Amino acid sequence: MKVNIVTRILEANERLAEQNKALFKESGVFVLNIMSSPGAGKTTFIEATIKALEARGLRVAVIEGDIQGTSDAERIGALGVPVVQINTGGACHLDANMVREALPDLPLAGIGLLIIENVGNLVCPAEFNVGEDAKVMLLSIAEGDDKPLKYPLMFQESRALIINKMDLKPYLDVDVGKIRKDSLSLNPSLNIFEVSARNGDGIGQWVEWLAGYIDKNS
Repeated sequence: MKVNIVTRILEANERLAEQNKALFKESGVFVLNIMSSPGAGKTTFIEATIKALEARGLRVAVIEGDIQGTSDAERIGALGVPVVQINTGGACHLDANMVREALPDLPLAGIGLLIIENVGNLVCPAEFNVGEDAKVMLLSIAEGDDKPLKYPLMFQESRALIINKMDLKPYLDVDVGKIRKDSLSLNPSLNIFEVSARNGDGIGQWVEWLAGYIDKNS
């Protein structure tokens, strides 16, 4: 019975995700679903990405997903970017319906990219499509090099992997080569970028790839 219930929940979510995707396509909006564990640096990374993309003339909006609080949305809003906060009240992920309910508060007609910052969790967000064009996983090297094989679905579902906090590498016992190898063993087509969102290292390469990917798939 539990399996049947879970299957129905996922099927219902997929139907809503397809409706979201159709709306995004009609509006000419490319959508990224950015996932990570708590504290990996998603918001700092998104801030750096927004600054680089808007310097290229691409208008960005953001949906912030958190269990509680609005601090991340306030940070994004300070950049002058349209942002909507979703508080799940305990749920460990955003789903297609939550995203759909947030869309009336965003000026879809005036943006080219919608970034969805999912709730910090390495399991649930990968299971629920929200209508995105691509999932992006962000992994902090402070989390260790064992995460790809412990949490394979997120790596398998993602189009790009951001290995963040590379500025901490001299102080950590972590094998970045192992992260790359294990990630590619799960998803050979994964695009991997080593960055420091804090100091900007690697952001240019990531944004260059992202801009090209949006052009090809919009």
